[in-house]
This record gives sequence, structure tokens and C-alpha cells, in this order.
Amino acid sequence: MTSSPTAGARPDEVRRHNRTALLRRLHVGGPCTRAALATELGLNRSTIKALVDGLAESGVVEERVPRLRSGAGRPSLLVLPRSHAAVVLAVDIRVEQVAIALVGLGGEMLARNSWNLHGRARDPDELITHVIESTRVLVDDLGVRMTGVGVSVPGVVRRRDGFVHEAPNLRWSGIPLGDRLGVALAAPVRVANDAEIAALAEHLRGAARGSLDAVYVSADIGVGGGVISDGSTLRGTAGYVGELGHMVVNPAGRACYCGSRGCWETEVGELALCRALDLPEHSPRGMVVAELRALAQRPELAAARLGEFREWLTLGLVNIVNAFGPELVVLGDLFTALPPALVAEVGAEVGRRSLVSRAIGGTRVLASAMGSDVKLVGAAELAFEPVLDMV
Repeated sequence: MTSSPTAGARPDEVRRHNRTALLRRLHVGGPCTRAALATELGLNRSTIKALVDGLAESGVVEERVPRLRSGAGRPSLLVLPRSHAAVVLAVDIRVEQVAIALVGLGGEMLARNSWNLHGRARDPDELITHVIESTRVLVDDLGVRMTGVGVSVPGVVRRRDGFVHEAPNLRWSGIPLGDRLGVALAAPVRVANDAEIAALAEHLRGAARGSLDAVYVSADIGVGGGVISDGSTLRGTAGYVGELGHMVVNPAGRACYCGSRGCWETEVGELALCRALDLPEHSPRGMVVAELRALAQRPELAAARLGEFREWLTLGLVNIVNAFGPELVVLGDLFTALPPALVAEVGAEVGRRSLVSRAIGGTRVLASAMGSDVKLVGAAELAFEPVLDMV
């Protein structure tokens, strides 16, 4: 028999555990009645009352009459988090753009800013300085105090201290990003690979919500992946994990900047899509998306032009499903513009060709519906992980 997380714990530890569980439920799941909280968390009503009353007194939650009322009698009050009770900074660093947002308890984006990267703007010193200055403007405008920072980076990141070992498409190497932001912003900073962060967002607030085992795969200039295993983010040694784009699928293929040849991203990344669509390499992202969406209206032409691309995408996903056994694969970034019929065909083919998919009764493959904010959302959730224990 498995013991509960609080078995043998001191009363104060039990209260702290229950408090964090309740806050996490409200933060991710939204407003809820006391009765529903008791049921979902497996706690008695007196415990829920004590927790909610204590959090309300400290200004962390409040109770309101629901806007939509049904039936006769007095409606049950909804417990909801107060967004300004805890505010974190989310930073999404991409190859061509940076976005930042102040995000409140419950996931509400309270303020945001973004800017494009050109020339020296990609230099780590320039970029970090711009992030710090823009953050201070947002914080001053809102009049809040940050309790944590989460940062998404398209590279290999050491989770312990946010050290960016390498971000090739930014031309970064050996950047102590976490330490530098932490000192300047006077707040705890957590940094992670962008695909890992997107997987976290999908798991908590997107298509993979409720899935214990899922994989997020995204295509930008490179291809990355994040893995949710048994409900937790798979992090690997020192946090170095998720470089699914450098899985070799074609030993006779193109040389990759990583030093290998025939990496998956050389066959399904942005440059590969440009070749498949007969566009010049490094065409504007909008042009690539427009071409893909136009092909969605012409299935026969899509099959002809994207046939080889579809095969490489399928092959990589079969390997991923066989390795990790997810119930769900979520395609993000540029993959979300693929014709829906092609995504459906890839999903069906993965089901036929993956031994593990057949064994577990099928793995769904679908496109993300979270849009361009997915990594901002994930960065905020990364920052909130330790904050919810302290609010």
C-alpha cells in the first residue's frame, strides 16, 4: 500500500502541504467552490474552511458570488486567486523576437512587451540589458513586486543555475543568464529550454492537460522537444534534455551545425519546409505559414509537395513514441501551420508503425491550440512552481 504524501508528517507540514495543493488547484484550475475543493483535494470541509479563511485574510484569495446563477436558493461562493497576490515575470527569448510578461496568480497576464531582434540586439549583453530595463518599466507601471522569474531559451540550459551552455541559433555559448538576471532583478530566476517550457504549458493549460505522459515537438529554425513523464517534466542530467531535433534519422543527409549529419531538424525544420515549398531558404516566417495554409485547401498538391517532409516527420515521431510511450504528441510553433489532413495522416501512420503506440492503444498526434504565447505561459508556470509553496 502506498502512503500519502503527508503520512507521518508534523501538523504544520500537513497544513503547508494542503495549503500549497489548494493554491495550485486554484492557480491552474480556476475558481471553485469550497465543496468542490474538498472533493477534489480529498480534504474535509473544516480543513478547507480553515485554509480558505487563512488565505483570504492574507489577501491571497477571495470569494465571490458566481456571475451565472442557476436554481433557487443561495448560490455557493466561488473561491478564486487574487492575481496581484503573487506576480512573476515570464521571458520568452526566440531567435527573432523577445517577449516578456508580468503574470499574476491564476495565470492572468497583467502587462507585456515584446521587440524584434536584429543585429546586435541578439548579443547577450544587449538582450539582457533590454529585458531588465523593460521589466522595470512594467513593474513600475503596475506597482507590483515580482516573486520569481521564468525564462524560455532556444538552447541547452543547465537547470540548476540557468547557465546557457549553448544556444546555436542565437550564437550564444556559455552565458550565465540565470545569475545575471537574478542579480539585476533581485528575484529567483529559473531558466529552461523553450520546448521543455512549452511542454509544461501544454501539460498545465493546453492540449496535454490531464495527460500523464505527453511529448511536445516544435519547429522553429531548429526542432526541439519537451517530455512529460508520469505527470512531471523529464529533465535529464543537470537539466540537459529535449534535443529531439538532433536525433539522427538520415545518416546520408545534410550536415547539421551540431557536428552530426542527417539530424531530424535538417529534414523537418524551417529550412526543410522552405525547400519542400520551393521557397528560398530563410524566407520570412509569414511567407512559409501562408504557403502551408494555402496548401490546406489543395490536398492533392499538399500531398505532392510535402510527401517527403511528411515521411521524415512520421519517422521521427515513430522513434519518439517508441522511446517515450506518450499518450499524446503535441505539435507546436511552425508545425501548427501544417495542413490538418497531413497531421491526421501522420498521426495514423505513427499509430500503424509504432510498436509502443499499438501496445498502449494508440498515441494521438495533434497541433497545439495555444498560439504564440505558449512559451510565455510555460515560463510563468516555471516561475510559479516554487512560488506557490511560499505565497
